[in-house]
Amino acid sequence: MLQRAFDIACAAAGLVLASPLLLVIAALIVVDDGGPVLFTQTRVGAGRTPFRIYKFRTMRDGETTRVGRWLRATGLDELPQLVNMLLGDMSLIGPRPLTFEDVERLGWDDRRHDVRFSVRPGVIGLAQLYAGRGKRLSWFLDVTYVRERCAALDLRIVLATAAIAVLGKRRVRGWLRARRRRRVGHDTAPSVATPRALAWPATR
Repeated sequence: MLQRAFDIACAAAGLVLASPLLLVIAALIVVDDGGPVLFTQTRVGAGRTPFRIYKFRTMRDGETTRVGRWLRATGLDELPQLVNMLLGDMSLIGPRPLTFEDVERLGWDDRRHDVRFSVRPGVIGLAQLYAGRGKRLSWFLDVTYVRERCAALDLRIVLATAAIAVLGKRRVRGWLRARRRRRVGHDTAPSVATPRALAWPATR
């Protein structure tokens, strides 16, 4: 209940505070190519329940638009997911929301992988920060968050995501990966016995 109340408060405050920016982005998308503002798609939620996700549209006819490149670089294309938070489909922080096709392709459609889907997917999260970098690392990042989540880790994820909005994904993700290499000693996914090593910022 506390997590849900926190998500509702964050989503409501975010929509109010970001409303001018939301309107500007919507106008830029329309001016850029005249197409629809939002992109919607079915994703897998908590308990593997399907839901409809909302994002700013960044592509047209299979190509990323000019405005879309900027939205993706800053992560601002994810802002409409605040609506998903209000609806209860998503939390502020959690595993990346996947499509059913993604789940099947990754082989995560059996009961052994239910732990990843035991919480609501997040607008932001560890795997989103690192941009995945492979099936194995994505799995460990998601499960690490589910098992090790705490207020300190949540705060650091929020701060890193805010830095992305200002500095861009490429720069911040490069810094995060370099930091993890220094802590872990290599850039490959560690064994199941060492999930904490993946949880940047470190929870140890």
